[in-house]
Amino acid sequence: MPSALRQSAEISWGQFLEAASQAGINVPEDAPVLASAPLVFAVSRFVAEQCARRPKVFAELVAGGDLKAPGRAGKYLGELTATLEEVTEFTELQRRLRQYRNREMVRIAWRDIAGWAPIEDTLCELSLLAEACLQAALKWLFRRACSRFGTPCGPDGRPQYPVVLGMGKLGGWELNFSSDVDLIFAFEHDGRLAERSGLSYQEFYLRLCRDLIKALHAPTEDGFVFRIDTRLRPFGDSGPLVLSFEAMDIYYQSQGRDWERYAMIKARPVAGDLEAGARLVESLKPFVYRRYLDYGALGALRELKRKIMEELKRRDRLDDIKLGPGGIREIEFIAQVFQLIRGGREPSLRDPRLLVTLARLQELGFLPPEEADALIAAYRFLRQVENRLQEYADEQTQRLPQDEAGRQRLALGMGVADWEALKQRLDAVRRRVQTLFERVFALPEATAEGLGAQVWRGVEEEDRLRSQLAELGYREPKASLERLQAFKSARPVRCLTAKAAAELDRLMPALLEAAGRCRAPDQVLGRLLDLLEAIAGRSAYLTLLAENPSALSQLIRLVAASPWIAGQLTRFPLLLDELIDPRVLYAPLTRKQLEADLERRLSGLDRRDDEALLNALRHFKQTHVLRVAAADLAGAIPTRVVSDYLTAIAEVVLEKAVALAWRQVAEKHGPPPGAGADAVRDFIVVGYGKLGGIELGYGSDLDLVFLYRGEAEAQTQGPRPVPLSQFFIRLGQRLCFILTTPMLSGVLYAIDMRLRPSGNAGLLVTSLAAFARYQRESAWTWEHQALVRARPVAGDAELKSAFERVRLEILCLKRDLAKLRRDVVAMREKMRRHLDRSDAARFDLKHGLGGVVDIEFIVQFGCLAYAHRRPEAFGYTDNLRLLEALAEVGWLTQKEARFLQATYLQFRSCLHRLALEEQPAWVGQEAFCAERAEVARLWRQLLESSEREI
Repeated sequence: MPSALRQSAEISWGQFLEAASQAGINVPEDAPVLASAPLVFAVSRFVAEQCARRPKVFAELVAGGDLKAPGRAGKYLGELTATLEEVTEFTELQRRLRQYRNREMVRIAWRDIAGWAPIEDTLCELSLLAEACLQAALKWLFRRACSRFGTPCGPDGRPQYPVVLGMGKLGGWELNFSSDVDLIFAFEHDGRLAERSGLSYQEFYLRLCRDLIKALHAPTEDGFVFRIDTRLRPFGDSGPLVLSFEAMDIYYQSQGRDWERYAMIKARPVAGDLEAGARLVESLKPFVYRRYLDYGALGALRELKRKIMEELKRRDRLDDIKLGPGGIREIEFIAQVFQLIRGGREPSLRDPRLLVTLARLQELGFLPPEEADALIAAYRFLRQVENRLQEYADEQTQRLPQDEAGRQRLALGMGVADWEALKQRLDAVRRRVQTLFERVFALPEATAEGLGAQVWRGVEEEDRLRSQLAELGYREPKASLERLQAFKSARPVRCLTAKAAAELDRLMPALLEAAGRCRAPDQVLGRLLDLLEAIAGRSAYLTLLAENPSALSQLIRLVAASPWIAGQLTRFPLLLDELIDPRVLYAPLTRKQLEADLERRLSGLDRRDDEALLNALRHFKQTHVLRVAAADLAGAIPTRVVSDYLTAIAEVVLEKAVALAWRQVAEKHGPPPGAGADAVRDFIVVGYGKLGGIELGYGSDLDLVFLYRGEAEAQTQGPRPVPLSQFFIRLGQRLCFILTTPMLSGVLYAIDMRLRPSGNAGLLVTSLAAFARYQRESAWTWEHQALVRARPVAGDAELKSAFERVRLEILCLKRDLAKLRRDVVAMREKMRRHLDRSDAARFDLKHGLGGVVDIEFIVQFGCLAYAHRRPEAFGYTDNLRLLEALAEVGWLTQKEARFLQATYLQFRSCLHRLALEEQPAWVGQEAFCAERAEVARLWRQLLESSEREI
C-alpha cells in the first residue's frame, strides 16, 4: 500500500477505535475483518466516517456475522418494516431510513472492496436495498395519508396503492453505489375520495409521492437514503409527477419519443401495487418493442450517443467511464439496440438485466461468443471501477481521478499494482468496447456522390440519365429509367413521410448500383421496385435495408435468383427480417429446431387471440420455406433434402395446428372420455401425395385425410357436450379453418381433402374402422395407389401406428395382376390425355411420356403387386426407398432401381428450380432425352406386358 494511503487508513482506524472506546464499545476480534480493514479504510472514506460516527453499528455488523453474510438482501424489507412500525413522526421516518441505509451501505461496500462479493451480487444488493427502502417508506406514508385524507380504493373496494416503476439501473437490478434512483409514479384507477377531503385520486397520489421523495431524497444530518430522479416520467420535469394508467397509455401512444422507448426497456415495478405495476409494464410493451425488426432504433441511439459525446467534449469529461468513449453506456447501448430491434420478435430479449441480455444475444447467435464475452467482462470491470470511485465518498461520480492520491486509491481498490497498470487495462478495455460499439452502430458507406445517387436524384437530362444507367450495367436503360420514374410517381412513394423519404434516399443509390451488377439488372430492378412500392408505407423496412448493407446484398441476391422469392417478400414484407444474418438464412433448421422455434414464437401469445396465433403460424412457415429456398439456390443443400425440409416444416405446422384446434374445440365442448384439453387423442391427420411421400415442393398443396377412433355416439365431457363423431368433425373443420383462412399474412396451406373415403361426398372426418372397411371393400385401384404414399403426419401416436398397420394390410393384399395392370395403365392414359402439356417444342416434366408421374406409377404398381412378398420393406412412403424395396423383392434390378432414383431426383430438382423461377413445369424437348426414353422403355416392359411378373 502506498505510504500516503497507509497513513490515511491508520488515522481513520485510530479515529474509529477512539470513538468506540469513548462509547464503551468493544470491537469483536475477527481475523478476516481485521485483515481487510486497512484496505477498506484506505479506499473508502465513507466507510471510515460511518464507522467512526456509529461504532456500535459496525461492532454489531461484525459480532452478528452480517458483515460477512452473503444473503441478507431478503431480510431488508422485513427489518425496515419492523423498524418503522412504531414511528409516528415524519422526521423519525427519515432518520431511521437513513441510519438503516448507512448500516447496509457500509456492509455492502466492505464486502465489495474486500473481494467477498462478485460485482453482480453487489449491484443486486444495492438495488434490493433501494426497493426495500421505497416499499417500507411508501407503506408508512400511505397509511398516514389515508388517515389524513381518506383511502383511495380500486373497483374491488380494496385500498389502491400507487405504482412505483424503477427505471435505469434500479430497473435492471444494477444500481451502483451512489446512484440516483430513477422513478416513475402511476396509479391504475382514477376517482375521488369520498371522505372529508374530497381530493381527487390524482391529488392524493401527488401529495403521497412528493412525501416519498422527501423521505428518501432530502439531506439531513444523517445524509440521504437515495437520490430520486423523476425526469423520465411523461413530459419530464414539466409533466405531472404521477399519472393514471390511462393517461400514460395515451401519452406513450401519441407522444412517446425514441429515447423513452430506450428508457422503458428497464422499467420494472419496485414498490406499491406490484401486480398493477406488472400490468402497466405489460401494456407499454407495444410502445417499446415493435412486431417487426426495428432498425430505426439504430439511428435513434446513434443520435443520442452523438449528443452525449458533444456534451462530454464541451465539459472536458471524456475520461468519464460511464458516458465517455468505450464506457458503460456504450455497452448498454449495444445490448439495448438489439433489444429494441429484435425484442418484438424475441421475447427472451425483453429482460432489463444487461448481463442476461448479452448472454442471450450470444445464445441466439446475434453476437459472436468472443464479442459477447468481451462485453460481459468489460461491463463487470467498468462497473467495479465505478463502484470504487463512488465508495470513496458516497458521491455520484464516474470520472477518473486527476490527483495522484485518487489514482493510487483507485488502483489499490482494484487490486492493481499502480495507476499506470490500471490505466493500461482501462484503456485496453475501453478501446475494445468502443471498437465493438462502432461496429454495431457504424453508418453504411456513403454513396452520395456515386452514379446511383445521380440517377436517383434525376436532375440530369434523360439522355444523361440513360447513359448513367448504362454505365451502371443496365442493358435496357430506357425501360429501366421509365420504370424508375413510374416508381417515383407511384402514390405510396409520393405519400411517404419525411422520415421515410429520407430513408429511401439513403437506400436507393446503393440499390441501383448493386442491381446494375446482376446478370439481368433490368429485371432485378423491376422486382426490387415492386417490393419497395409494397413496403413504402413501412419506413422500418426501408431503414432496415438502408442501415444494413448485408441485408440489402442478400435481398438483391435472392430477388435476382428467384422471382418466386421476390413475390413472397413483396406479399409478406415481414420476411425481410430473415435477410439480416446469412448464417441463419442459408441454414434451414432440423425438425427439433423447427419445433422449438415454433413453440418459442407461440409462447408469448395470448392463446385466445386467434389472429395472432394464425399469423404466427403463417410467418413461421413462410420464414422457414424462405430459408430452404435460399439454401437451395445457394447449393447449400441437395434436392432430396429440400423436400425433406419442406415436409418437416409442414409436419411441424400441422402438429401445432392440430393441438390448437383440439384445445379450442375441447374448451367449448369438453374433451372425449379419458382425454384432456391439452393433449390430442384418438385423432390423426394422414398426409397423401407429396406430403405423404416426403416430397413437398415450393407452393405444394397438402393432400389430407382426417381419421379418428372411438364410439361415435359417446359424449364429450364438458359444459356443451356433443357426440364424439360431432366433436371430431368440428375438430376437422377448425383445423381446416386454421390452415386455409386468408389473413394479411396469407393462407397457411392450400389443402385437398378429395382422397378421403367417397371423396367430396364423404364425411370430413372418418373413423379408422370405417376407413379400413372402405379400403377393403369399396376403394378403387387409384385409391390404393394413393395409399402407397399415405402417412400419418400429426396427431395421436397410437392411432398413427394403427393406421400404418391398416395401410400395410391393404398394400399387401394379393391382387389379380392383369386387372391391376389394366387399371393402372388406364388411369395413367387418362391423366396424360387431360394433363400432359407437351408439344413439339416443350416437354411436360410431370405428365409427359417418361416424366415424373410415369416413375410414380411404376412404383405404385410394383408396391400393389408385390408388397405381400416382403411387407416389412414397404413401410416407407417415399419413392426413393420404395424403389429399393422393389429391387429387394426382385421386380426391379438394382441397376434399374438406381437409374429410376437418380432420374426422379433430377426431375424433382428441375421442378424446384422452375418453381423458384415461377415457370411452368416444362423443359425443352432436347432436355433429359436419354432419361425419358429409358423411363418410357421401362414403363412398357414393366406395365404393358407380363414378362416381368415374379
